[in-house]
Amino acid sequence: MTPSLMHFRPARNWMNDPNGLVFHDGRYHLYFQYNPEGATHGFMSWGHASSTDLVRWEEHPVAIRYTDEHEIFSGSVVFDEHDTSGLGAAGNPPLVAVFTLADQVARHQAQGIASSLDGGFSWHLYEGNPVLDRGSADFRDPKVFRYAGPAGEYWVMVAVEALERRVVLYRSDDLKTWTYLSDYGPRGATGGVWECPDLFPLAVDGNASEVRWVLLISLNPGGIAGGSGTQYVIGFFDGVHFVAEEPIPPVARGAGWENSRAQLEACDWLDHGRDFYAGVTFSGLPDEERILIAWMSNWDYAGRLPVDAGSPQRGAMALARRLSLARADGRVRLRQEAIGPETETIVARADVRADEPTELTGELPDRCRIDLCVRLDGADGFDLSLGATAIVGYSAADGLLWLDRRLAAQTMPDGFSSIEQVRIGAHARIELVLWLDRDAIEVFASGGTRTVTDLLPERDGAGASIAGRGGSVLIERFEVGAVRDLVSTGSAADMKGQTA
Repeated sequence: MTPSLMHFRPARNWMNDPNGLVFHDGRYHLYFQYNPEGATHGFMSWGHASSTDLVRWEEHPVAIRYTDEHEIFSGSVVFDEHDTSGLGAAGNPPLVAVFTLADQVARHQAQGIASSLDGGFSWHLYEGNPVLDRGSADFRDPKVFRYAGPAGEYWVMVAVEALERRVVLYRSDDLKTWTYLSDYGPRGATGGVWECPDLFPLAVDGNASEVRWVLLISLNPGGIAGGSGTQYVIGFFDGVHFVAEEPIPPVARGAGWENSRAQLEACDWLDHGRDFYAGVTFSGLPDEERILIAWMSNWDYAGRLPVDAGSPQRGAMALARRLSLARADGRVRLRQEAIGPETETIVARADVRADEPTELTGELPDRCRIDLCVRLDGADGFDLSLGATAIVGYSAADGLLWLDRRLAAQTMPDGFSSIEQVRIGAHARIELVLWLDRDAIEVFASGGTRTVTDLLPERDGAGASIAGRGGSVLIERFEVGAVRDLVSTGSAADMKGQTA
């Protein structure tokens, strides 16, 4: 796939889950699972990129490299402002990374830490690793945050026993000695292993007196769209236990450990597409500024996606998303807003009526934002065709929004061809925001409470057309904004000088 300026991807080699997301000294740091040796999954280390705006990313040298004993699996980074760990220097508190030390030969996973005194550009492994060992082969993906509440103030780690489908919580005063608190699960979607948890508070509709906690649990396989997916649970956390606001009864594992469609739809999902996985949020930001990044791929085919021979590379991140909680359809739901690059309007159309396929624009830029507002006016729904690559459709009869990427899927690996769907209810007026890259799409519906993210076969620059289903529709708004050129923010050497 051709590298893109819109979605971050390293210049070369393999990338998957985001790790160690932290905002520190005016920069957003994105660490990620990275193979410094090639474009396949293996030799897991932490790659590194940083940004001042979540749009322009500068790639840096490998942050934490695999060793002869361990690969460095997923984890998180916190700013130890009061040097509770004792890993800082006089007047210079450390950043501390907490991650899984994975011994692939002995099949053993435990948690280790590393510290940085130069703003996250160089890291030193703690000599006392591991700091938490359950004697497990599948204990991984620690997300650490600072808790302050009725139970006191301390560090909390949220990790998983992946095969047991359990989230496990620990506390620490110094990031080095950990004490068990509680666990959650298995319940909800349990058709695959649980990975990459996150736990954070958000105010409902911005009301600081009404706060819920959100638990993210990534799942592979068994996602709502097939393969990888991420469910979320709204609830309460008292510093010890997480309790779901609307508990879902435990789901028995059936043949093949796959949940029924009805059971999956009873869960809440971060995204209903095939390519939005392992999403976690930044530390170092206020609770009301909760920002998430996810890996834009699916384990069903990630290792078989085509690469450019001259610069072999696999893996990209979805756009950063700002999270909030809102009441919708009588329930508290997670709302997402893309943090995208600046755009310049190149197509603006309004009051276009269509029953048969009607061209809206003859050409779409490689990277753009599309704002669409459609009034059904008697039609059951519509089909928006994005060249010969994808169709975004809606049917009021069953309240479904869908994304069909089968059109050009013959150029992609087996298992890629698919139709994704999400229930948004019956409405006479539908508003969508679409972020379209050369090889990916992110769709935001229902005010951001429903999203669909998919990789696409590489587009050919063709335009967009729309047709009503069973009657005519009125396109009240169709606006295309081309992504402006993104300029690099400077070299890795420059940034090291700024943060030293």
